[in-house]
Amino acid sequence: MSHMPLIKPPSTHSEGCLCHSPAFVRINTVFSQKAAQSAPITAATVAAAIPGAKAQKRDVAANAVRVIAFINVRIFDGVSDHLRDGLRVLIEGNKIKSVEPVDTEFPPDVELIDGGGGVLMPGLIDAHWHAIMARPSMMTAMTADFNYIQALAIAEADATLMRGFTTVRDMGGPVFGLKRAIDEQIAKGPRIFPSGAFITQTGGHGDFRLIGELPHTPSDPLSYAERVGMTAIADGADQVLLRAREQLMRGASQLKYMAGGGVASMYDSISVTEGSVPEIQAAVTAADNWGTYVTVHAYTARAVTMAIKGGVKCIEHGQLVDEETVQLMAEKGIWWSLQPFLDDEDAVPMASPASRAKQLEMVSGTDNAYMLAKKYHIKTAWGTDTLFDARLATRQGAQLAKLTRWYSPIEVLKMATSVNAELCAFSGPRNPYPGKLGVVENGALADLILVDGDPLNDIQLIAHPETAFRVIMKDGQIFKNTLGSHS
Repeated sequence: MSHMPLIKPPSTHSEGCLCHSPAFVRINTVFSQKAAQSAPITAATVAAAIPGAKAQKRDVAANAVRVIAFINVRIFDGVSDHLRDGLRVLIEGNKIKSVEPVDTEFPPDVELIDGGGGVLMPGLIDAHWHAIMARPSMMTAMTADFNYIQALAIAEADATLMRGFTTVRDMGGPVFGLKRAIDEQIAKGPRIFPSGAFITQTGGHGDFRLIGELPHTPSDPLSYAERVGMTAIADGADQVLLRAREQLMRGASQLKYMAGGGVASMYDSISVTEGSVPEIQAAVTAADNWGTYVTVHAYTARAVTMAIKGGVKCIEHGQLVDEETVQLMAEKGIWWSLQPFLDDEDAVPMASPASRAKQLEMVSGTDNAYMLAKKYHIKTAWGTDTLFDARLATRQGAQLAKLTRWYSPIEVLKMATSVNAELCAFSGPRNPYPGKLGVVENGALADLILVDGDPLNDIQLIAHPETAFRVIMKDGQIFKNTLGSHS
């Protein structure tokens, strides 16, 4: 078998080829002589010929990874039972490079932040937050142009970060766009672990429709709350599976299912159990297939027990459970995301006497719930569940400090840092922020607060972030610094 040559030899050039013409030979000789006399081509000469390359070279130093050292600090690392002295914390890029002895040699070009003896601790984490619904009133949320609601959420996200909350686990609402804007540094705010629209049955805690909109037929348009992604009404396992998959498709890190009656909802009493084991199992199947979990809104023993049978991994609220149910939670390793709901200045304002009565019924069980959580060593997270009240949103740190009714200050701070971070990481491969949160240790993400004082001795410092928090850092970036820095 013969092989044709890939390139024809010179003798076979076509008549149109001029490479052997006298004129071409003369031109080629001139260019060859000029090239031989020219300086050799190097990276420097190439860079000099490219417009803007010199400016890029000058910017190399500016684009170098920023290195920051916190010195003259005491450290609460998120897991220890006491403050750690004699150490400094070195930040490189968005991570903690090292927690090292103070006499370690500094790297070149390091920026120093002198903490003045204050406490350096992890950024705070709220495990039950509603970024979209925290600031507007209920009436505003239901009637205002949704672009305005989103604008309020952007402002509230900035305020949340300035309160020292560098991460929130969002328990329902259309926050995917806000999360993206924050992650891309278009807006300022905390890291968001989004649930997307919470899944609810007809007439359940997440059904905001009016009676006049019933009956609903398959050909009817979705309600306003469904269209904007606040809620997903689903009846039957197939619908639940569909709505759950939609939230995962949009980027949910975990799913939220309404398994029982609520305080602020219009149609269901707290005693109502919502959904069914097959419906909850459908949501759990969707979550399992994506490597994450389902958490449920539920107050009563019956609702919580049904949810556990369905395979959920976390309970939100649960103020009215009994001891037998908590024993079951302990056996199954179920997380409990509890809120310090009391009838005090931080009680969410209710729109009707019926909701107010339900609120009083619910808060009557708060002390017992915390007692049972401690008795059976349940993995207990903390969150605010602030809704529809701009003033109450500013009390985020104050509500955390309120946990000293049941826990020591060190237990409170652990819960709002490393423990809540553990729950956030429970979303596995759906975790939008791979890396360790809630701790001050080598390799952890650099979310830090420098406190002017010792919150272990004065827990109320976290209730006054505007004066007590001197530095707030998220992902290695400083968002607040009243101390300054020097090289």
